[in-house]
Amino acid sequence: MLTGGAGVRAMTRAFEELFAIGQAFRDVPMAGRTDAAILAHAAAAHHIPAGSPALGQFPDVYLRYLATELAEPGPRKGVMPGVRPLLDQLARRPDVHLSLLTGNYEGAARLKLEYFDLWHYFAGGAFGDGAADRNGLVAKALARVAAAGGPHVQPADAVVIGDTPLDVACAAAGGARCIAVGTGNYSADQLLAAGADVVFEDLSDTARVISSLKSEVRGQTSRPGA
Repeated sequence: MLTGGAGVRAMTRAFEELFAIGQAFRDVPMAGRTDAAILAHAAAAHHIPAGSPALGQFPDVYLRYLATELAEPGPRKGVMPGVRPLLDQLARRPDVHLSLLTGNYEGAARLKLEYFDLWHYFAGGAFGDGAADRNGLVAKALARVAAAGGPHVQPADAVVIGDTPLDVACAAAGGARCIAVGTGNYSADQLLAAGADVVFEDLSDTARVISSLKSEVRGQTSRPGA
């Protein structure tokens, strides 16, 4: 899904409220990174000490602005093709457990997903609260699933679905497979070059995506009509 820039706008407003610095995230890379890492990068760029108490206040201020910004229009805002039908089918399968693995703060992930009526598909997961490096999130997600009464899943049986090379790297670091989708800032070819096991241009072919969840084929690009 794309929020039409709501997250960037909310972060910018929160940073300006706390530090009186406008457009603080203009040159900060965000795609695929955790919110904690994004904040740390911006703080360092603007010479704010890592121990500043205001940094600890940032998540709550950001969430306050995010709740407002999500209602505003923006470019390419909405749920990407095929996502909702795919989630509908996966949620009904006894051999699949849906969980979140995201660099967003947990509160931010919930706000964004609830706005698009997607939160109810997921039973917890791993989030970017306090996590500068997302490469440890696969293990955290699997542990949280088990702790919440879900299945005990080995990393090799987990599949990370993402849209950035950092998502691909996160899956590899955690021992999971990765299905990448080119509906974000990276093309299918870029995601394949990053090492994704299977790449889709979008998730509109529900049957093919579900089939690829257990596929042993690696380095495959699936294009519409192929």
